[in-house]
Amino acid sequence: MPRLRLLTFNIAHARGLNPIQGLSSAQKLKNNLRKIAKLIEKLQPDIVALQEIDECSRWAGNFDHLEYLRLHSGFPHAVFGINTRRHGLINLCYGNALLSRHPIMATETVVFGLRRVGEKGFLFAEFDIGGRLVPVVNLHLHFSSREHRIRQIGRLLAWLREKLRERGAHWDLPPIICGDFNNPGHSADATAALLSHLSDYADYVLHPVNGRTFPSPLPRRMLDFVLLPPACGQVHSEVVRAILSDHRPVLVDFDLV
Repeated sequence: MPRLRLLTFNIAHARGLNPIQGLSSAQKLKNNLRKIAKLIEKLQPDIVALQEIDECSRWAGNFDHLEYLRLHSGFPHAVFGINTRRHGLINLCYGNALLSRHPIMATETVVFGLRRVGEKGFLFAEFDIGGRLVPVVNLHLHFSSREHRIRQIGRLLAWLREKLRERGAHWDLPPIICGDFNNPGHSADATAALLSHLSDYADYVLHPVNGRTFPSPLPRRMLDFVLLPPACGQVHSEVVRAILSDHRPVLVDFDLV
């Protein structure tokens, strides 16, 4: 019975606690990414779901943050899911990403809208975990509008229905869903709506049970979650004490029953 460890982390474009994007030099960004890589090495996850990570953005040093992290943390597999892409003098290219110690068999990126800055979306991937096909959704929802988040959850659910019809028979469990939900899990907001609708497919459980992730120095809110289906057993989850971003990472490990 394989055991899987998953880390989800909004890395805030590698700016650390700097409140203004674009004021950190490329060298400072690389220094912070190396600290994030050391944390990842220490935690030893099999899969890392990252939000707010840049491929090549002027405000983030104009280098590939995912490849830099991959090289410094020793992962063989990685994939980007770009939500915001803008060409020109102030070029932007960022979104969600996944690092993995297991082969990535298929991926898909869904972008929620057409904003030129700050667009959100989700990255889907299928992983080969010792011959078992495990689907994962890495999700980032709107930061300030409940109305936008509810619409985005509706988009995700419609996509999931179609993907389950198309690919569900090949999966060994329903999709694991993780990321930055930008709302507390106990509130009448997108996370609660998603959990309610996912009950049509399986009895998902929200992790971690306790803790807060934002803002990282003195966290007051729990915004980052992992939703696990029943095929995930003997679950351990925790909010990791780290101040490398404005969010703290969430770590879960579990058996694939």
